[in-house]
Amino acid sequence: MPNDTTLFLGQFMRSPGTIGALAPSSRRLAETVCTPVPERGEPTVVELGPGTGPFTAEIQRRLNGRGHHLAVELNPKLATLLADRFPRVDVAQDDAARLPDLLRERNLVRADVVVSGLPWAAFPEELQRQLLGAVTSILCPSGAFTTFSYVHAMPLASARRFRTLLGERFEEVVLGRTVWRNTPPAFVLHARRPR
Repeated sequence: MPNDTTLFLGQFMRSPGTIGALAPSSRRLAETVCTPVPERGEPTVVELGPGTGPFTAEIQRRLNGRGHHLAVELNPKLATLLADRFPRVDVAQDDAARLPDLLRERNLVRADVVVSGLPWAAFPEELQRQLLGAVTSILCPSGAFTTFSYVHAMPLASARRFRTLLGERFEEVVLGRTVWRNTPPAFVLHARRPR
């Protein structure tokens, strides 16, 4: 069986617009992106674009058997890998635009946190708006959304547009620290309280 980097690269070559990266995220990036996952209670955590699971592993570590972890992966091969690797995670091989339906099908009212590994800068404006609308529609009023972007993509028009959309959709958006020990380096975006 190929290692995660080889598998990820192969899936990227087949579908660069939906995979958006050449390699899985590092453990350090996963730790930084997943900081909003609550340490207490029974939270509902939704993960978008988990890929081979670096964020999934960190979310599971933080939850430690609590709450509900729904991971939404569009790529069938990666969804199967994820379900095999993390049997306690509710893996949906589906489109993130269907988030309201996916929660409703599971009798979940709202998500406390949405962690995203989606390649937002690779998406056209209409798709950015559609997906971000799905995210804000399922978050509780005090909910948190966290994602990342590669440093080299910061000046791209699509990346700037996404940051503007975050400001329109959330009361608070904080640019987190840059994780240099990731390939490529990435910075983290934390957004809270959907409008």
